[in-house]
Amino acid sequence: MKTIKNDYISEIEINKSRFITLLYRINSVDLVKEKIDLVKSLYKDATHYCYAYVIDDNKKSSDDGEPGGTAGVPIMEVLLKNDLNYVLCVVVRYFGGIKLGAGGLVRAYSKSVSSSLINENITELIPGYEIVFDTSYDNQKNIDYLLKDIKIEKEYLDIIKYKVFIPKDKLNILNNLDYKIIKEIYIEK
Repeated sequence: MKTIKNDYISEIEINKSRFITLLYRINSVDLVKEKIDLVKSLYKDATHYCYAYVIDDNKKSSDDGEPGGTAGVPIMEVLLKNDLNYVLCVVVRYFGGIKLGAGGLVRAYSKSVSSSLINENITELIPGYEIVFDTSYDNQKNIDYLLKDIKIEKEYLDIIKYKVFIPKDKLNILNNLDYKIIKEIYIEK
């Protein structure tokens, strides 16, 4: 499974129509409407705002007024073919005056998304855990060394509260700590 490292925008022109592809890394369906509203505010006079997203088992696509199955489905197919997760892809179309037909639309939306998926912006996801634990200030140096290659967040109070995003295969390095698994997640390799 893969995702994008960073949000990304690209543009292509096909038969005088502009296709602007916006890729967003998202981890919640609740963010989809917010991102689409943002796109609509940035590209106010566009003809269509077609999209697809994949967030774990949540998948949805929209043709936004294009003929059924000619925009949202091709966008989704490109995302799935590339094994992407936690991604929202919105393709904004400015109609250029030349009708593309159903086949032409499918090819145009597919090409628009495919050309935006550059290898440098794709990263592999591996299974992991979000865990939490507390420690004293005396232990901080040892724990930070132990977790030097792991993504962590710390909150400094009378003790230090750690939130750790750790791959499943590295969980054993925390065997001497009293931690709590919050949830299973996917993290960047």
